Amino acid sequence: MTESRVVKSEQTRALIVQTALRLFRERGYEATTMRAIAKEAGVSVGNAYYYFASKEELIQAYYDELQVEHVKACRAVLAAERDFAPRLLGVLKARVDTMVPYHAFAGKFFKFAAEPTSPLNPFSAEAGPARDAAVAIYRDVVDGSTLKIDAEFRAELPELLWLYSMGIVLYWVHDSSPGCRKTYLLVERTVPLVTKMVSMSRLPGFKSVTRELVTIIREVRD
Repeated sequence: MTESRVVKSEQTRALIVQTALRLFRERGYEATTMRAIAKEAGVSVGNAYYYFASKEELIQAYYDELQVEHVKACRAVLAAERDFAPRLLGVLKARVDTMVPYHAFAGKFFKFAAEPTSPLNPFSAEAGPARDAAVAIYRDVVDGSTLKIDAEFRAELPELLWLYSMGIVLYWVHDSSPGCRKTYLLVERTVPLVTKMVSMSRLPGFKSVTRELVTIIREVRD
């Protein structure tokens, strides 16, 4: 395939994704068909299916798009802050900011992601690259901060923070408050608690507990 054809193919794929996400927001997930997506994108139905075999595959594209948006939304706070707490708070708030426009059909997406055997499950092997990219954001939160903790715990902390963020996402899916106000409140109230728990890992009485936690994490993961 020539370079120009590759570029055109990537542009077509991106157009289909953007069109699908817009229609999901405007019409809802269930009401949006692949035929409607193709028509709005100005491509044939067959061409749409060439890039995405189903609407479910577009969910992964949605996750990828959110990841890109989240990274962009985090840049300002990560560049401006050095303390751990405001870095984590800013990143988590940015995560919610990028998700809010899709809240109306988040439950539909979650249904597929929650299926243990689904490749869309965030813990699946297929989701590995996306998961690694998400964990990398929290590694930036930790490594770019002035946080001083045990080296082994520091190495595992980004993944723990990602798991914490997944809990926030789960709450957000079920949050019916205006503008997802309660999700933002949850972030604001739990970040100080998480920060205290992380800082306490340096205390003599907690070092053995921290080491045991690191051991458990590694055993379960491996």
